[in-house]
Amino acid sequence: MTDRFGLRRCVIALLLLLLVGCSSTTFFYNRLDHLLPWYIERYVDLDRSQRQLLDAQLAPLLTWHRREELPRYVALLDEFRAALDQPVTTATLQYFSEGMEDAWERLRDRSMDELLALGSDLSDEQVQEFFTYLDRRQDKLEDKYLPRDDEEFYDDTLDEMRDFAEDYLGRLSRQQRQDLEQAVRSLHRTDRDWLAERAQSIALLRIEQSRSAGWQERVRIMVRDWESRVPEATQQRYDHNSAVMHEALAALIDGRSEKQDRRLRRRLDSLREDFEQLIAQATD
Repeated sequence: MTDRFGLRRCVIALLLLLLVGCSSTTFFYNRLDHLLPWYIERYVDLDRSQRQLLDAQLAPLLTWHRREELPRYVALLDEFRAALDQPVTTATLQYFSEGMEDAWERLRDRSMDELLALGSDLSDEQVQEFFTYLDRRQDKLEDKYLPRDDEEFYDDTLDEMRDFAEDYLGRLSRQQRQDLEQAVRSLHRTDRDWLAERAQSIALLRIEQSRSAGWQERVRIMVRDWESRVPEATQQRYDHNSAVMHEALAALIDGRSEKQDRRLRRRLDSLREDFEQLIAQATD
């Protein structure tokens, strides 16, 4: 549950999801010029001229990402693969997590110009459509997550973490599954925090729906500085969970079997090869 703001992260969320979550990275990446408009139109129906504007804006964004960002991803993958030859620690994973966070922030900042330009071109009716979608989405998320008791929360989280781990390592041993479950059980619930934070972000964005003078810069600051609005107690829960999962994943990776090691390296090599092909296409 990482979506914090709706449209302001649709480009980032989809790009990262497609890049790290698909077995056919090049197939999806080469179709982002079609997929991203489709994703955005989940929030608001665009007319023909707006779709043309979006298409024109996406072209330089995707070119920039292919030429400047993908080489950074390759370098980060190379560093991570090399780190596998040494003991994997929480500090190791923290370093690479920060690298991924830096990548998302660069993409967030670079894509804001395109999204704000599109926002300027929307009619008042489309703006209302956008907020109607956000409100309905918020209601669905609250209906899905808030009624859960703690046991359901831990079960759902464990399933997600186990699926993620097995995607890269293959089947976990009994001891690995037990260790992962113990780590998940020590997490603090943050689903309520996240939903409250999301509702607050929508409310703040709604203040700018009239798009009065200077609204683009105010939204840009709102998006960039979201962490300043997170209550201290909530941030402490986020930090605790981050530390727990870094420790758990470091132990899982460091204690991997030879078979798991081979699978992990194959996954990383395959992803690297995809990135290299995409980079080469940018120079053709």
